[in-house]
Amino acid sequence: MEWLVVVLNFLGQQILNVPAYLVGIITAVGLIALKRPAGAVIGGGLKAALGFLILGAGAGVVVGSLNPLGDLILRVTGAQGVIPTNEVITALASVEYGATSAYVLTLGFIVMLALARFTPLKYVFLTGHHMVFMALLLSVVLSVGFGPDLNWLVILIGALLLGVIMVVMPAFAHPWTKKITGDDTIAIGHFGTLGYIAAGAAGQATGQKSHSTEKINFPQGLKFLRDSMVATAISMVLIYLVFAVWGLIALPQQEAFDVFGSADAGAYIMAAFAQALQFGVGVAIILYGVRTILGELVPAFQGIAEKVVPGAKPALDIPLVFPFAANAVLIGFLASFLGGLISLALLATWLGPVFGLALILPGMVPHFFTGGGAGVYGNATGGRIGAVIGGFVNGVLITILPAILLLVLGELGFANSTFGDADFGWFGTLIGVSLLSGVPAVGVVLTILIAVVLVVVASIFQIRVVNTGWVPGAKRDAWLAVEAEKAEAEKAAEKAAAKAAAEPAAETKA
Repeated sequence: MEWLVVVLNFLGQQILNVPAYLVGIITAVGLIALKRPAGAVIGGGLKAALGFLILGAGAGVVVGSLNPLGDLILRVTGAQGVIPTNEVITALASVEYGATSAYVLTLGFIVMLALARFTPLKYVFLTGHHMVFMALLLSVVLSVGFGPDLNWLVILIGALLLGVIMVVMPAFAHPWTKKITGDDTIAIGHFGTLGYIAAGAAGQATGQKSHSTEKINFPQGLKFLRDSMVATAISMVLIYLVFAVWGLIALPQQEAFDVFGSADAGAYIMAAFAQALQFGVGVAIILYGVRTILGELVPAFQGIAEKVVPGAKPALDIPLVFPFAANAVLIGFLASFLGGLISLALLATWLGPVFGLALILPGMVPHFFTGGGAGVYGNATGGRIGAVIGGFVNGVLITILPAILLLVLGELGFANSTFGDADFGWFGTLIGVSLLSGVPAVGVVLTILIAVVLVVVASIFQIRVVNTGWVPGAKRDAWLAVEAEKAEAEKAAEKAAAKAAAEPAAETKA
Protein backbone atom coordinates (compact mmCIF):
# COMPACT_ATOMS: atom_id res chain seq x y z
CA MET A 1 0.00 0.00 0.00
CA GLU A 2 3.02 2.28 0.34
CA TRP A 3 3.07 2.89 -3.41
CA LEU A 4 -0.56 4.02 -3.27
CA VAL A 5 0.29 6.55 -0.56
CA VAL A 6 3.10 7.87 -2.77
CA VAL A 7 0.79 8.18 -5.79
CA LEU A 8 -1.97 9.86 -3.79
CA ASN A 9 0.55 12.20 -2.20
CA PHE A 10 1.81 13.12 -5.66
CA LEU A 11 -1.71 13.74 -6.98
CA GLY A 12 -2.77 15.68 -3.90
CA GLN A 13 0.35 17.75 -3.33
CA GLN A 14 1.80 18.22 -6.82
CA ILE A 15 -1.32 18.45 -9.02
CA LEU A 16 -4.49 19.14 -7.02
CA ASN A 17 -2.49 21.51 -4.82
CA VAL A 18 -1.57 23.64 -7.85
CA PRO A 19 -4.62 25.53 -9.15
CA ALA A 20 -2.94 26.16 -12.49
CA TYR A 21 -2.56 22.43 -13.23
CA LEU A 22 -6.02 21.61 -11.93
CA VAL A 23 -7.77 24.31 -13.93
CA GLY A 24 -5.71 23.51 -17.03
CA ILE A 25 -6.74 19.85 -16.82
CA ILE A 26 -10.39 20.71 -16.20
CA THR A 27 -10.34 23.11 -19.16
CA ALA A 28 -8.78 20.47 -21.41
CA VAL A 29 -11.38 17.90 -20.32
CA GLY A 30 -14.15 20.36 -21.10
CA LEU A 31 -12.73 21.09 -24.55
CA ILE A 32 -12.41 17.37 -25.23
CA ALA A 33 -16.05 16.93 -24.23
CA LEU A 34 -16.90 19.66 -26.75
CA LYS A 35 -14.96 17.63 -29.38
CA ARG A 36 -12.54 20.45 -30.09
CA PRO A 37 -9.43 19.64 -32.17
CA ALA A 38 -6.24 18.60 -30.36
CA GLY A 39 -4.60 21.98 -30.93
CA ALA A 40 -7.53 23.82 -29.35
CA VAL A 41 -7.52 21.42 -26.39
CA ILE A 42 -3.80 21.88 -25.74
CA GLY A 43 -3.91 25.64 -26.32
CA GLY A 44 -7.00 26.18 -24.19
CA GLY A 45 -5.67 24.08 -21.32
CA LEU A 46 -2.31 25.83 -21.40
CA LYS A 47 -3.86 29.29 -21.58
CA ALA A 48 -6.13 28.58 -18.61
CA ALA A 49 -3.13 27.26 -16.65
CA LEU A 50 -1.09 30.31 -17.64
CA GLY A 51 -3.93 32.55 -16.46
CA PHE A 52 -3.73 30.96 -13.02
CA LEU A 53 0.04 31.29 -13.00
CA ILE A 54 -0.37 34.97 -13.88
CA LEU A 55 -2.86 35.31 -11.03
CA GLY A 56 -0.40 33.58 -8.71
CA ALA A 57 2.40 35.88 -9.84
CA GLY A 58 0.22 38.89 -9.05
CA ALA A 59 -0.66 37.43 -5.65
CA GLY A 60 3.06 36.93 -4.99
CA VAL A 61 3.75 40.58 -5.78
CA VAL A 62 0.91 41.66 -3.47
CA VAL A 63 2.13 39.41 -0.65
CA GLY A 64 5.70 40.63 -1.11
CA SER A 65 4.47 44.21 -0.89
CA LEU A 66 2.28 43.64 2.17
CA ASN A 67 4.76 41.68 4.30
CA PRO A 68 7.03 44.67 5.10
CA LEU A 69 3.95 46.77 5.88
CA GLY A 70 2.66 44.12 8.28
CA ASP A 71 6.07 43.93 9.95
CA LEU A 72 6.20 47.72 10.24
CA ILE A 73 2.72 47.92 11.79
CA LEU A 74 3.63 45.16 14.25
CA ARG A 75 6.78 47.00 15.31
CA VAL A 76 5.28 50.46 15.71
CA THR A 77 2.11 49.30 17.51
CA GLY A 78 3.89 46.76 19.70
CA ALA A 79 1.03 44.26 19.39
CA GLN A 80 1.93 40.64 20.17
CA GLY A 81 -0.17 37.63 19.22
CA VAL A 82 -0.96 35.17 16.44
CA ILE A 83 -1.20 36.10 12.77
CA PRO A 84 -3.47 33.49 11.12
CA THR A 85 -1.54 31.97 8.22
CA ASN A 86 -2.98 29.05 6.27
CA GLU A 87 0.39 28.17 4.76
CA VAL A 88 2.17 28.03 8.12
CA ILE A 89 -0.27 25.73 9.90
CA THR A 90 -0.54 23.60 6.75
CA ALA A 91 3.23 23.11 6.79
CA LEU A 92 3.11 22.17 10.49
CA ALA A 93 0.25 19.72 10.03
CA SER A 94 1.66 18.12 6.87
CA VAL A 95 4.57 16.59 8.79
CA GLU A 96 2.25 14.20 10.65
CA TYR A 97 -0.97 14.29 8.64
CA GLY A 98 0.22 14.77 5.06
CA ALA A 99 -0.53 11.22 3.88
CA THR A 100 -3.97 11.21 5.48
CA SER A 101 -4.83 14.55 3.94
CA ALA A 102 -3.78 13.27 0.50
CA TYR A 103 -6.38 10.49 0.76
CA VAL A 104 -8.96 12.97 2.07
CA LEU A 105 -8.22 15.40 -0.75
CA THR A 106 -8.43 12.82 -3.54
CA LEU A 107 -11.56 11.08 -2.27
CA GLY A 108 -13.11 14.42 -1.30
CA PHE A 109 -12.79 15.62 -4.89
CA ILE A 110 -14.64 12.49 -6.05
CA VAL A 111 -17.35 13.07 -3.41
CA MET A 112 -17.71 16.64 -4.65
CA LEU A 113 -18.17 15.48 -8.25
CA ALA A 114 -20.76 12.91 -7.14
CA LEU A 115 -22.70 15.52 -5.17
CA ALA A 116 -22.54 17.92 -8.12
CA ARG A 117 -23.80 15.14 -10.40
CA PHE A 118 -26.65 13.79 -8.29
CA THR A 119 -27.86 16.75 -6.18
CA PRO A 120 -29.11 20.25 -7.10
CA LEU A 121 -25.69 21.62 -6.01
CA LYS A 122 -24.06 21.80 -9.45
CA TYR A 123 -20.76 23.36 -8.41
CA VAL A 124 -17.22 22.11 -9.05
CA PHE A 125 -14.74 23.66 -6.61
CA LEU A 126 -11.48 24.47 -8.41
CA THR A 127 -9.48 26.52 -5.89
CA GLY A 128 -6.78 23.92 -5.33
CA HIS A 129 -4.85 25.46 -2.43
CA HIS A 130 -8.04 25.92 -0.39
CA MET A 131 -8.93 22.27 -1.01
CA VAL A 132 -5.54 21.34 0.47
CA PHE A 133 -5.99 23.65 3.49
CA MET A 134 -9.44 22.25 4.29
CA ALA A 135 -8.30 18.64 3.76
CA LEU A 136 -5.50 19.17 6.29
CA LEU A 137 -7.75 20.91 8.79
CA LEU A 138 -10.23 18.02 8.64
CA SER A 139 -7.44 15.42 8.81
CA VAL A 140 -5.99 16.95 11.97
CA VAL A 141 -9.30 17.47 13.78
CA LEU A 142 -10.68 14.04 12.87
CA SER A 143 -7.41 12.21 13.63
CA VAL A 144 -7.36 13.54 17.16
CA GLY A 145 -11.09 12.92 17.61
CA PHE A 146 -11.06 9.32 16.37
CA GLY A 147 -7.53 8.35 17.42
CA PRO A 148 -4.56 6.90 15.52
CA ASP A 149 -6.09 3.42 15.12
CA LEU A 150 -9.03 4.59 13.01
CA ASN A 151 -7.22 6.30 10.16
CA TRP A 152 -9.53 4.68 7.60
CA LEU A 153 -12.47 6.33 9.36
CA VAL A 154 -10.69 9.69 9.36
CA ILE A 155 -10.23 9.40 5.60
CA LEU A 156 -13.84 8.43 4.88
CA ILE A 157 -15.44 11.07 7.13
CA GLY A 158 -12.91 13.70 6.06
CA ALA A 159 -13.57 13.05 2.37
CA LEU A 160 -17.32 13.27 2.96
CA LEU A 161 -17.02 16.57 4.84
CA LEU A 162 -14.60 18.04 2.30
CA GLY A 163 -16.83 17.12 -0.64
CA VAL A 164 -19.85 18.59 1.14
CA ILE A 165 -18.27 21.91 2.09
CA MET A 166 -16.97 22.36 -1.47
CA VAL A 167 -20.47 22.26 -2.98
CA VAL A 168 -22.57 23.92 -0.28
CA MET A 169 -20.60 27.14 0.20
CA PRO A 170 -20.65 28.18 -3.49
CA ALA A 171 -24.41 27.55 -3.42
CA PHE A 172 -25.03 29.75 -0.38
CA ALA A 173 -23.04 32.61 -1.93
CA HIS A 174 -24.43 32.27 -5.44
CA PRO A 175 -27.28 34.85 -5.36
CA TRP A 176 -24.73 37.54 -4.49
CA THR A 177 -22.16 36.15 -6.93
CA LYS A 178 -24.70 36.25 -9.77
CA LYS A 179 -25.51 39.84 -8.92
CA ILE A 180 -21.83 40.77 -9.12
CA THR A 181 -20.96 38.94 -12.34
CA GLY A 182 -24.26 39.55 -14.10
CA ASP A 183 -24.66 35.94 -15.23
CA ASP A 184 -25.02 32.38 -13.96
CA THR A 185 -21.97 30.73 -15.51
CA ILE A 186 -19.42 30.97 -12.68
CA ALA A 187 -19.41 30.69 -8.88
CA ILE A 188 -17.05 31.46 -6.01
CA GLY A 189 -15.04 28.60 -4.51
CA HIS A 190 -13.16 30.10 -1.58
CA PHE A 191 -13.33 29.33 2.12
CA GLY A 192 -13.94 32.94 3.10
CA THR A 193 -17.54 32.57 1.92
CA LEU A 194 -19.21 33.27 5.27
CA GLY A 195 -17.55 36.71 5.19
CA TYR A 196 -18.80 37.38 1.66
CA ILE A 197 -22.37 36.37 2.49
CA ALA A 198 -22.26 38.49 5.66
CA ALA A 199 -20.92 41.41 3.61
CA GLY A 200 -23.69 41.06 1.04
CA ALA A 201 -26.32 40.91 3.78
CA ALA A 202 -24.79 43.88 5.62
CA GLY A 203 -24.71 45.89 2.41
CA GLN A 204 -28.36 45.12 1.76
CA ALA A 205 -29.29 46.20 5.29
CA THR A 206 -27.30 49.46 5.37
CA GLY A 207 -26.81 50.74 1.83
CA GLN A 208 -30.24 50.84 0.25
CA LYS A 209 -29.65 54.38 -1.03
CA SER A 210 -25.95 54.31 -1.79
CA HIS A 211 -24.36 54.49 -5.23
CA SER A 212 -21.75 52.00 -6.40
CA THR A 213 -18.11 52.49 -5.51
CA GLU A 214 -17.45 52.44 -9.26
CA LYS A 215 -19.60 55.58 -9.71
CA ILE A 216 -17.49 57.79 -7.48
CA ASN A 217 -17.46 61.26 -9.04
CA PHE A 218 -13.95 62.66 -8.86
CA PRO A 219 -13.26 66.39 -9.41
CA GLN A 220 -11.90 67.19 -12.86
CA GLY A 221 -8.36 67.41 -11.51
CA LEU A 222 -8.69 63.95 -9.95
CA LYS A 223 -10.11 62.10 -12.96
CA PHE A 224 -6.94 60.01 -13.08
CA LEU A 225 -8.15 58.29 -9.89
CA ARG A 226 -10.81 56.53 -11.96
CA ASP A 227 -8.05 54.20 -13.08
CA SER A 228 -8.25 51.48 -10.43
CA MET A 229 -4.54 50.67 -10.64
CA VAL A 230 -3.61 54.32 -10.05
CA ALA A 231 -6.14 54.75 -7.24
CA THR A 232 -4.93 51.57 -5.53
CA ALA A 233 -1.28 52.59 -5.79
CA ILE A 234 -1.92 56.09 -4.41
CA SER A 235 -3.95 54.75 -1.49
CA MET A 236 -1.19 52.31 -0.61
CA VAL A 237 1.45 55.04 -0.94
CA LEU A 238 -0.41 57.10 1.66
CA ILE A 239 -0.78 54.12 4.01
CA TYR A 240 2.85 53.09 3.61
CA LEU A 241 4.22 56.58 4.11
CA VAL A 242 2.11 57.18 7.23
CA PHE A 243 3.48 54.05 8.89
CA ALA A 244 6.99 54.66 7.54
CA VAL A 245 7.10 58.11 9.15
CA TRP A 246 5.54 56.69 12.32
CA GLY A 247 8.30 54.05 12.32
CA LEU A 248 11.00 56.71 12.10
CA ILE A 249 9.47 58.50 15.07
CA ALA A 250 8.57 55.52 17.28
CA LEU A 251 11.40 53.06 16.58
CA PRO A 252 15.16 53.16 17.02
CA GLN A 253 16.55 54.38 13.72
CA GLN A 254 18.36 51.17 12.77
CA GLU A 255 15.35 49.00 13.61
CA ALA A 256 13.20 51.12 11.30
CA PHE A 257 15.78 50.92 8.53
CA ASP A 258 15.93 47.11 8.90
CA VAL A 259 12.28 46.76 7.87
CA PHE A 260 13.21 47.59 4.27
CA GLY A 261 16.92 46.86 4.51
CA SER A 262 17.70 50.56 4.03
CA ALA A 263 20.93 52.39 4.82
CA ASP A 264 19.49 55.83 5.59
CA ALA A 265 16.24 57.75 5.99
CA GLY A 266 15.99 58.71 2.32
CA ALA A 267 16.40 55.13 1.14
CA TYR A 268 13.91 54.01 3.82
CA ILE A 269 11.18 56.40 2.63
CA MET A 270 11.74 55.56 -1.04
CA ALA A 271 11.68 51.84 -0.27
CA ALA A 272 8.26 52.31 1.35
CA PHE A 273 7.13 54.28 -1.71
CA ALA A 274 8.36 51.52 -4.06
CA GLN A 275 6.60 48.78 -2.09
CA ALA A 276 3.33 50.72 -2.30
CA LEU A 277 3.67 50.97 -6.09
CA GLN A 278 4.46 47.25 -6.24
CA PHE A 279 1.11 46.60 -4.58
CA GLY A 280 -0.69 48.38 -7.43
CA VAL A 281 1.31 46.34 -9.95
CA GLY A 282 0.32 43.12 -8.19
CA VAL A 283 -3.38 44.00 -8.29
CA ALA A 284 -3.15 44.79 -12.02
CA ILE A 285 -1.50 41.41 -12.67
CA ILE A 286 -4.22 39.62 -10.69
CA LEU A 287 -6.98 41.26 -12.72
CA TYR A 288 -5.30 40.30 -16.01
CA GLY A 289 -4.89 36.72 -14.82
CA VAL A 290 -8.57 36.49 -13.91
CA ARG A 291 -9.63 37.71 -17.36
CA THR A 292 -7.31 35.17 -19.02
CA ILE A 293 -8.72 32.30 -16.97
CA LEU A 294 -12.33 33.19 -17.62
CA GLY A 295 -11.73 33.54 -21.34
CA GLU A 296 -10.75 29.85 -21.54
CA LEU A 297 -12.39 28.13 -18.59
CA VAL A 298 -16.00 29.25 -18.95
CA PRO A 299 -16.43 28.08 -22.58
CA ALA A 300 -14.60 24.82 -21.81
CA PHE A 301 -16.78 24.20 -18.77
CA GLN A 302 -19.81 23.93 -21.02
CA GLY A 303 -18.36 20.59 -22.14
CA ILE A 304 -18.13 19.31 -18.57
CA ALA A 305 -21.63 20.58 -17.84
CA GLU A 306 -23.00 18.70 -20.83
CA LYS A 307 -21.05 15.44 -20.48
CA VAL A 308 -19.88 14.90 -16.90
CA VAL A 309 -21.89 17.09 -14.51
CA PRO A 310 -24.95 18.51 -16.30
CA GLY A 311 -25.52 22.12 -15.29
CA ALA A 312 -22.18 22.41 -13.45
CA LYS A 313 -20.59 25.75 -12.68
CA PRO A 314 -16.88 26.25 -11.94
CA ALA A 315 -16.32 27.62 -8.42
CA LEU A 316 -13.18 29.76 -8.60
CA ASP A 317 -10.92 31.81 -6.31
CA ILE A 318 -12.10 35.14 -4.88
CA PRO A 319 -10.01 37.40 -7.19
CA LEU A 320 -12.54 36.34 -9.83
CA VAL A 321 -14.84 39.15 -8.65
CA PHE A 322 -12.17 41.86 -8.34
CA PRO A 323 -12.53 43.22 -11.91
CA PHE A 324 -16.26 43.81 -11.37
CA ALA A 325 -15.69 46.48 -8.69
CA ALA A 326 -12.02 47.43 -8.42
CA ASN A 327 -12.67 50.43 -6.15
CA ALA A 328 -14.69 48.22 -3.80
CA VAL A 329 -11.71 45.86 -3.45
CA LEU A 330 -9.56 48.62 -1.98
CA ILE A 331 -12.36 49.99 0.20
CA GLY A 332 -13.20 46.51 1.49
CA PHE A 333 -9.55 45.78 2.24
CA LEU A 334 -9.12 48.95 4.31
CA ALA A 335 -12.45 48.45 6.10
CA SER A 336 -11.60 44.82 6.85
CA PHE A 337 -8.23 45.83 8.27
CA LEU A 338 -9.96 48.39 10.48
CA GLY A 339 -12.39 45.70 11.64
CA GLY A 340 -9.43 43.50 12.47
CA LEU A 341 -7.77 46.24 14.53
CA ILE A 342 -10.95 46.97 16.50
CA SER A 343 -11.53 43.24 17.06
CA LEU A 344 -7.93 42.93 18.26
CA ALA A 345 -8.65 45.63 20.85
CA LEU A 346 -11.80 43.73 21.86
CA LEU A 347 -9.80 40.52 22.27
CA ALA A 348 -7.17 42.30 24.33
CA THR A 349 -9.57 44.06 26.69
CA TRP A 350 -12.51 41.65 27.05
CA LEU A 351 -12.70 38.40 25.06
CA GLY A 352 -9.14 37.36 25.88
CA PRO A 353 -9.23 37.88 29.66
CA VAL A 354 -12.79 36.54 30.05
CA PHE A 355 -12.86 33.60 27.59
CA GLY A 356 -9.16 32.87 27.16
CA LEU A 357 -9.08 33.72 23.46
CA ALA A 358 -5.70 34.50 21.90
CA LEU A 359 -4.84 37.85 20.35
CA ILE A 360 -5.30 37.58 16.58
CA LEU A 361 -3.22 40.18 14.77
CA PRO A 362 -4.58 41.44 11.44
CA GLY A 363 -2.54 39.91 8.63
CA MET A 364 -2.41 42.13 5.56
CA VAL A 365 -2.76 39.28 3.05
CA PRO A 366 -5.99 37.68 4.34
CA HIS A 367 -7.49 41.11 4.88
CA PHE A 368 -6.66 42.10 1.31
CA PHE A 369 -8.09 39.02 -0.40
CA THR A 370 -11.10 38.29 1.82
CA GLY A 371 -11.67 41.95 2.72
CA GLY A 372 -11.44 42.95 -0.94
CA GLY A 373 -13.92 40.24 -1.85
CA ALA A 374 -16.24 41.30 0.96
CA GLY A 375 -16.07 44.87 -0.33
CA VAL A 376 -17.23 43.71 -3.76
CA TYR A 377 -20.11 41.70 -2.26
CA GLY A 378 -21.11 44.57 0.02
CA ASN A 379 -20.99 47.02 -2.89
CA ALA A 380 -23.26 44.77 -4.97
CA THR A 381 -26.11 45.18 -2.51
CA GLY A 382 -25.25 48.37 -0.63
CA GLY A 383 -22.96 50.51 -2.78
CA ARG A 384 -20.26 52.52 -1.05
CA ILE A 385 -21.78 52.09 2.39
CA GLY A 386 -22.15 48.36 1.78
CA ALA A 387 -18.51 48.05 0.72
CA VAL A 388 -17.35 49.72 3.94
CA ILE A 389 -19.71 47.84 6.28
CA GLY A 390 -19.22 44.54 4.44
CA GLY A 391 -15.44 44.80 4.61
CA PHE A 392 -15.61 45.73 8.29
CA VAL A 393 -17.83 42.76 9.13
CA ASN A 394 -15.43 40.45 7.31
CA GLY A 395 -12.53 41.88 9.34
CA VAL A 396 -14.36 41.09 12.57
CA LEU A 397 -15.13 37.54 11.41
CA ILE A 398 -11.59 36.68 10.34
CA THR A 399 -10.30 37.91 13.70
CA ILE A 400 -12.82 36.37 16.11
CA LEU A 401 -13.37 33.02 14.33
CA PRO A 402 -9.64 32.12 14.14
CA ALA A 403 -9.36 32.95 17.84
CA ILE A 404 -12.13 30.46 18.60
CA LEU A 405 -10.65 27.85 16.25
CA LEU A 406 -7.29 28.26 17.98
CA LEU A 407 -8.85 26.80 21.14
CA VAL A 408 -9.55 23.57 19.26
CA LEU A 409 -6.22 23.52 17.44
CA GLY A 410 -4.41 24.37 20.66
CA GLU A 411 -5.41 21.00 22.08
CA LEU A 412 -3.97 19.44 18.92
CA GLY A 413 -0.55 21.04 19.43
CA PHE A 414 -0.77 23.93 16.97
CA ALA A 415 -1.32 26.74 19.45
CA ASN A 416 1.10 29.08 17.71
CA SER A 417 -0.82 29.22 14.44
CA THR A 418 -4.33 28.91 13.07
CA PHE A 419 -6.25 28.96 9.81
CA GLY A 420 -7.19 32.43 8.68
CA ASP A 421 -10.36 32.55 6.56
CA ALA A 422 -13.90 32.54 7.90
CA ASP A 423 -15.05 29.09 6.76
CA PHE A 424 -12.05 27.36 8.33
CA GLY A 425 -13.06 29.01 11.60
CA TRP A 426 -16.72 28.05 11.81
CA PHE A 427 -16.48 24.66 10.09
CA GLY A 428 -13.35 23.53 11.93
CA THR A 429 -14.82 24.56 15.27
CA LEU A 430 -18.11 22.81 14.51
CA ILE A 431 -16.36 19.55 13.61
CA GLY A 432 -14.04 19.85 16.61
CA VAL A 433 -16.97 20.32 19.00
CA SER A 434 -18.79 17.31 17.50
CA LEU A 435 -15.83 15.11 18.52
CA LEU A 436 -15.47 16.33 22.11
CA SER A 437 -17.23 13.26 23.57
CA GLY A 438 -14.20 11.11 22.70
CA VAL A 439 -16.51 8.27 21.63
CA PRO A 440 -15.89 7.41 17.94
CA ALA A 441 -19.46 6.22 17.32
CA VAL A 442 -20.89 9.50 18.60
CA GLY A 443 -18.40 11.46 16.53
CA VAL A 444 -19.31 9.52 13.38
CA VAL A 445 -23.02 10.12 13.88
CA LEU A 446 -22.58 13.84 14.58
CA THR A 447 -20.18 14.51 11.69
CA ILE A 448 -22.37 12.62 9.21
CA LEU A 449 -25.38 14.51 10.56
CA ILE A 450 -23.55 17.80 9.98
CA ALA A 451 -22.79 16.76 6.39
CA VAL A 452 -26.38 15.68 5.71
CA VAL A 453 -27.87 18.84 7.22
CA LEU A 454 -25.55 21.05 5.17
CA VAL A 455 -26.42 19.26 1.91
CA VAL A 456 -30.16 19.31 2.62
CA VAL A 457 -30.23 22.98 3.65
CA ALA A 458 -28.03 24.01 0.71
CA SER A 459 -30.19 21.99 -1.71
CA ILE A 460 -33.34 23.67 -0.43
CA PHE A 461 -31.61 27.05 -0.71
CA GLN A 462 -30.50 26.23 -4.26
CA ILE A 463 -34.00 25.19 -5.35
CA ARG A 464 -36.08 27.81 -3.55
CA VAL A 465 -33.72 30.79 -3.63
CA VAL A 466 -31.04 30.47 -6.30
CA ASN A 467 -33.08 28.69 -8.97
CA THR A 468 -36.08 30.98 -8.51
CA GLY A 469 -33.92 33.98 -9.35
CA TRP A 470 -34.00 35.82 -6.02
CA VAL A 471 -32.03 39.03 -6.36
CA PRO A 472 -30.41 40.45 -3.19
CA GLY A 473 -30.61 44.22 -2.87
CA ALA A 474 -33.75 44.56 -5.02
CA LYS A 475 -34.91 47.69 -3.16
CA ARG A 476 -31.62 49.42 -3.88
CA ASP A 477 -31.87 48.37 -7.52
CA ALA A 478 -35.30 50.01 -7.72
CA TRP A 479 -33.91 53.17 -6.12
CA LEU A 480 -30.99 53.20 -8.56
CA ALA A 481 -33.43 52.86 -11.47
CA VAL A 482 -35.41 55.87 -10.22
CA GLU A 483 -32.18 57.84 -9.77
CA ALA A 484 -31.12 56.94 -13.30
CA GLU A 485 -34.47 58.13 -14.67
CA LYS A 486 -34.10 61.41 -12.77
CA ALA A 487 -30.60 61.88 -14.15
CA GLU A 488 -31.84 61.25 -17.69
CA ALA A 489 -34.71 63.70 -17.20
CA GLU A 490 -32.31 66.35 -15.89
CA LYS A 491 -30.03 65.84 -18.89
CA ALA A 492 -32.97 66.14 -21.26
CA ALA A 493 -34.14 69.31 -19.51
CA GLU A 494 -30.65 70.83 -19.70
CA LYS A 495 -30.46 70.01 -23.41
CA ALA A 496 -33.86 71.56 -24.04
CA ALA A 497 -32.91 74.68 -22.07
CA ALA A 498 -29.65 75.02 -23.99
CA LYS A 499 -31.49 74.62 -27.29
CA ALA A 500 -34.12 77.18 -26.30
CA ALA A 501 -31.41 79.66 -25.28
CA ALA A 502 -29.56 79.15 -28.56
CA GLU A 503 -32.60 79.83 -30.80
CA PRO A 504 -33.15 83.55 -29.85
CA ALA A 505 -29.42 84.18 -30.23
CA ALA A 506 -29.54 82.74 -33.74
CA GLU A 507 -32.59 84.88 -34.62
CA THR A 508 -30.84 88.04 -33.33
CA LYS A 509 -27.82 87.37 -35.52
CA ALA A 510 -30.10 86.86 -38.49
